[in-house]
Amino acid sequence: MRSKPHLISCALLLGMCIPSGLAQQPVKDRTPPEQAAGAQAGSVPETETIPPPQSAQTAPPASASGFMDTVQAKALAHKIWLTEYRINDLLTQVHPEKWKMSNVTRNSFNQTVENLHKALEGLEEWRAQFEKRSDSMYFGFQIYAEMDAALPRLDAVARATSQFENSSLGLQYSQAGNQLFDLQQALQPYLAYLVRSSDQLLYGAQTNLAGCQTKLGQLLKGQGGPAKPLKNTFVELHGRRRGSGQPKARTSPQDGKEKSTSKPDNKAEPKPQ
Repeated sequence: MRSKPHLISCALLLGMCIPSGLAQQPVKDRTPPEQAAGAQAGSVPETETIPPPQSAQTAPPASASGFMDTVQAKALAHKIWLTEYRINDLLTQVHPEKWKMSNVTRNSFNQTVENLHKALEGLEEWRAQFEKRSDSMYFGFQIYAEMDAALPRLDAVARATSQFENSSLGLQYSQAGNQLFDLQQALQPYLAYLVRSSDQLLYGAQTNLAGCQTKLGQLLKGQGGPAKPLKNTFVELHGRRRGSGQPKARTSPQDGKEKSTSKPDNKAEPKPQ
């Protein structure tokens, strides 16, 4: 008799432990099994995370050729500014109005100097923006283009100054031109790095998009029903046809009734007896 209450107590404890054990079971173990493909017609497929294809390339690493960090790019921009300042200072020391040359040659030289000033102004404008956004491929390209426009004009000023002013001042122009050319060559690998990075990122995005579209097409295959033909509809036009020989009818503004413009037929005259 004493064993009967003991058995009842064990049964109660066992009943309390079983629900608590189920509650502590991880959620992933209690999830129902996936439905078989095609179990329910017209069901929407579950969202699936598609990994990027193996062929997709990412941006080149920091150790790639031509890479510059923010500090290095800003240092390069500062060197460009120092060279600009040096060239503008040298331009103040040239006095072509005192040179012994023809007016045509002097006017051509003045035009070259003016174009050089414009190129330096454009170079400084893009350089200032590049210093704020050193990862901009567009700003870097504009700097490279303005340098390319300034270098031949700077060389022409250096040759004319050596010939008509003095060779020492012309040599300083040549040195400034060499510095500007070296900075342009230092910028070129970094621009190639930026172009290569953008190209590989774009290629990776396009490849991933193509993979997603292919996977989505496979999942949705057979989900839609067959194409249903549309019913032919007859368009009924409400209108009157009027012959070309009949006169147009007039509408009275008072009662809206149509009156014909044709003359009434003559009544038949009585025949003489």
